[in-house]
Amino acid sequence: MMSSRNTATSQPDLESVMNDIDRVTLYRILSAFEEKGIIHKVFDLNGTANYALCTSNCDEGHHHDEHLHFNCTQCKNVYCLNDLQLPAINLPVGFVPQAFTLYATGLCPKCSKKAVKQ
Repeated sequence: MMSSRNTATSQPDLESVMNDIDRVTLYRILSAFEEKGIIHKVFDLNGTANYALCTSNCDEGHHHDEHLHFNCTQCKNVYCLNDLQLPAINLPVGFVPQAFTLYATGLCPKCSKKAVKQ
């Protein structure tokens, strides 16, 4: 399901597609996939966890999928913008980053095209 989409997928959306799996089992599967570096979690504007396939060589417990996540304020989709070059982030001495999560909000191409027509 996730590989055929260009947006992250929420657990409720997955539940609606996978009728024969209960919520707890799905949560455990998603957690295991995240721990193994198969998927990563990103939150939408409502704080709902969404999941997307990792495109980097993520390994157990260490995600290397540090990219911009774009939340569309119109359609509410969450996009992983993997091809965007991120600037270097220089933290003050003593800070040791384990991961970065970068978000942007606005209109996706589909919604911005609709907004121009109106």
